Amino acid sequence: MPVPLTENMMKEGLSLLCKTGNGLAHAYIKLELKDRDLTDINLLHSYIHLRYVDISENHLTDLSPLNFLTHLLWLKADSNQLRTARLNELPYLQIASFAYNQITDTEGISHPRLRSLDLKGNHIHMVTGLDPQKLNSLHTLELRGNQLESTLGINLPKLKNLFLAQNLLKKVEGLENLSNLTTLHLRDNQIETLNGFSMEMKSLQYLNLRGNMVNDLGELAKLRDLPKLRALVLLENPITDETDYRQEALVQMAHLERLDKDFYEEEERIEADEIRQRIKEEQEQEAEPEHDLELDQPLV
Repeated sequence: MPVPLTENMMKEGLSLLCKTGNGLAHAYIKLELKDRDLTDINLLHSYIHLRYVDISENHLTDLSPLNFLTHLLWLKADSNQLRTARLNELPYLQIASFAYNQITDTEGISHPRLRSLDLKGNHIHMVTGLDPQKLNSLHTLELRGNQLESTLGINLPKLKNLFLAQNLLKKVEGLENLSNLTTLHLRDNQIETLNGFSMEMKSLQYLNLRGNMVNDLGELAKLRDLPKLRALVLLENPITDETDYRQEALVQMAHLERLDKDFYEEEERIEADEIRQRIKEEQEQEAEPEHDLELDQPLV
C-alpha cells in the first residue's frame, strides 16, 4: 500500500531549529524519517531549508523531491528500493549514502562539495559518469558488495579512501593516477595478479587484498614502486602458504611495517636487508663479464 509522507510525520521528524536566509527567520533543518514504510516523499518540495535528511529503511523508489533542497549537507537514503542515485547538482551536499538499494549505475552524481559517497550493497557492474572535474572534493568512495567486474571509471585524483571489497574483480586497472589514495580495500574478489599498481600511487599506505587468488611470490615485486605502503593484507590467498612468503614481502618492500596482522621485528628487517644486498651483489657480478666482453672486442 502507498504510504506518502504527511505533515504529522514531518512534525515528528523535524528538529534542530536554526537561522535561515538573512538571519531574521528560523526553520528546522534536520529531518529523521527512518523506518516509516514511506513510498512517497513529495511533501519535501516545500521544506527547502533542510540540511540533514535521513530517509533510510523505507520503500522509496524516487528521490526527485530532494532536488528542491538546495541547502542539503547530509543525506542518508540506505535500505530503500532505489534504482539510481541520480539527483540534480546540490551545491552544498557533502555526505551522501545510498547503501543497500537496487542501484545499477553511478550516473548522475555531480555534487561539487561531495566528500563521501556510499554505494555499498547495490547491483553496480561498472563505474561510469563520475566526473573528476565535478567531484573534485570526493575523498571517500564506498562500493563494497556490488557486482563490479572492473576498476575502470574511478579516475578521481582527490580520492583518499576506496572500498571495493566483495565484488567480482579479477585485476586492478585504471587506478594508476590516484596520487592521493591512502587506503585501498580489495578484499574478497578474484584477483590473481598484482598488476595495475604504479609509483604514481605515491600516497597509498594500506592495501587489503585478503581473500583473493594471488598464488605467485613473484607478484610481490609489482608492489615495490609504492613508496608509502606500510600495511599489506594478503591473508586467505594461496601465496600465504609459501615458506618464504613473509620474508619475500619485506625483501621486495623494505618500508613495509605490517604484513597481515603482524608487525615486522627488527631481526626480520636485518635478514631482509642482507638478502637484498646479496641479490644486488649477484646482479652486479652478472653484469661485469658482459662489460669485460665489450672491452675485449677488437676495434674496427
